[in-house]
Amino acid sequence: MTEVLDRIASHLVGLRMPRALEALDHTVQQIEKGELSTLEAIDSLLAEELSVRESRRIGVAMMTARLTPPKTLEGFDFAFQPSLDRDRIMALAQLDFIERTEVVHFLGPPGTGKSHLAVALGVAAVKAGKSVYRCTLAELIEALSRSEREGRLVEKIRFYSRASLLIIDEIGYLPITTGGANLFFQLVNARYEKGAMILTSNRGFAEWGDVFGDPVVATALLDRLLHHAVVVQIEGASYRLRSHADLIPEHVRTNAPISPPPPKRRRGRPPKNRKIEMT
Repeated sequence: MTEVLDRIASHLVGLRMPRALEALDHTVQQIEKGELSTLEAIDSLLAEELSVRESRRIGVAMMTARLTPPKTLEGFDFAFQPSLDRDRIMALAQLDFIERTEVVHFLGPPGTGKSHLAVALGVAAVKAGKSVYRCTLAELIEALSRSEREGRLVEKIRFYSRASLLIIDEIGYLPITTGGANLFFQLVNARYEKGAMILTSNRGFAEWGDVFGDPVVATALLDRLLHHAVVVQIEGASYRLRSHADLIPEHVRTNAPISPPPPKRRRGRPPKNRKIEMT
């Protein structure tokens, strides 16, 4: 019996199954007590090893995908954002949109949960064995611009095109140059109908001409990004600022447009060419 156990332990070492090796003695004790059959013991050892390997795979994949710290849909406060259809979000978590190479748009004011939902769907995709990569639009364009200067643009676009799901966060937060917009279009064109995407933005589609500094490029982008798309509009207050709502101006809390200040009155003597009525 001892020799057999030694051989099994040696095999587990050779197969690089440390968790199964760690659980071996306890599993043998369960067999001896009649708590497990031989087949159940084998199943238990393999399940232990598989669980550890899967946890390790997910951890590495999420770091590679830049999904840390991870977010989950279970951790999202749907009660705080009643404008969201929870069933619709949970349907997205089934990940069929990845198979259909669709683009999911999360639109809404800052702090309404766009990035949380995007990361949570990315985490679900990683757990399902999909390849995922996440970055902000500013990071993406900076990387593409650098690659263009170094003569590696095609290679970089190929890198961003490999993932089954590409998440691009924070569209509209920073201005984009015309050159940057053209680079983004090249990537979108490369992934069009070939890979799924999730985009988050605090700007409506009508404002994308301003965001990208070129209405023509913005139109070409939207032509591809809205062809096979799911658009989720989030309305409401900032979740991050919920504890300090009393400190936020009323027009921000209610999402009302900010009224421009009244024009300043001109002081001093009037211009010489201005006619003055005398009474």
